[in-house]
Amino acid sequence: MKAIKGNKSYTVNTESEANTYLAQGYDVYEDNGTLKEYGVGKTVPLEKFSAVEKENAKLKAELKKLKSSSKKE
Repeated sequence: MKAIKGNKSYTVNTESEANTYLAQGYDVYEDNGTLKEYGVGKTVPLEKFSAVEKENAKLKAELKKLKSSSKKE
């Protein structure tokens, strides 16, 4: 496994080491490169959150519209 944060990368051999790196904010990846777990303390910028929130509202309205039109048929 590998622990990665920014431009730092460390090889992780045990689960306890992985937990230590996770607590420090490192993301832990499997040997094949897939993400195993995100590190603690991640934040999302307000602009990105607002954009996702608007998109979510739009998609919910579209879904509601599609569900109501399918019930009429």
